[in-house]
Amino acid sequence: MRDKEKNLDQEMTEETVSELEQWSPAKITRRKRFVKDVRVNWQLYLMVVVPVAYYILFRYVPMFGNILAFRKYQSGGSIFGTGAPSFKYFGQFITSKPFWQAFSNTLILNGLYLIVRFPLTLIFALLLNEIRNLHWKKFVQTVSYLPHFISMVIVCGMIKELLSTSGPINALIASWGGEKIPFISLAQWFRSIFVVSGVWQSLGWGTILYLAAMTGINPSLYEAATVDGASHFQKVMHVTIPCILPTIATLLILDIGGLVGSGGAFEKVFLLGNPMTAETSEIVSTYVFHMGVESGSYNLATAIGLFEGLINLILLTCANLVSRKVAKTSLW
Repeated sequence: MRDKEKNLDQEMTEETVSELEQWSPAKITRRKRFVKDVRVNWQLYLMVVVPVAYYILFRYVPMFGNILAFRKYQSGGSIFGTGAPSFKYFGQFITSKPFWQAFSNTLILNGLYLIVRFPLTLIFALLLNEIRNLHWKKFVQTVSYLPHFISMVIVCGMIKELLSTSGPINALIASWGGEKIPFISLAQWFRSIFVVSGVWQSLGWGTILYLAAMTGINPSLYEAATVDGASHFQKVMHVTIPCILPTIATLLILDIGGLVGSGGAFEKVFLLGNPMTAETSEIVSTYVFHMGVESGSYNLATAIGLFEGLINLILLTCANLVSRKVAKTSLW
């Protein structure tokens, strides 16, 4: 009995020593600080629970469904598919002409939107920053922000009403002696409608981060530029833009990383697009919707979605590397 008790004491001592080795003084201190911080700021941590739970449930958990891109799925069967993994479904869409048409439309639409919106948003933010009348500045900001909060369904309804053959734009064209144009039914007009309406809806909202970055600029830099005789334009070019360059680079990286992604394009394309404009309006996300939901080709839709995410990751990584070398700013 005494020998058994000695062995137990020796085992307990070894376990205690190993636990103490695992919990070094630095780890114990960090743990105490974390517990103390949670007790003091428990309201803030409670607020974090909801977004964290949202991303876990609706962003990370569904990633397990990507296995359907490699295994066959049948209704009523396992949600993770059956059969041996293969790249069969990747080969199907890679050799499909409609997919590459949708892929090129996605790049063209998002690329045109980025080329037009990005500089206009920056210019608009610089103009807002130059307004000295505080009440007028708030009024302009409020008016420019409002379109962002309008539902995409309502926006698309407004676009259809404005551009219909009986709408005000065609009425104006007819009053000038021109012929009415069925904008919504013509494929060549879809890209212009998409870009212009997108800029109108996001122009004001996109200036928020720029204006926030401008408020952090040291006023002494402007004072020094004034002493040197710099004009307003020179102050913008040599003080404002260099100071907010990290913000510009970060936003540009994120935008480039989403060139192939759907973003908010799916809703607009789905609501405005029709078979007559499919030549220029069909994008990857709507193609996935048609293949997965309407045609029931869940494996093919999953493979396309996984391919889309991979392309976005490559674009984001390349943009980050270029920004790190050129602008000395990167996301990681």
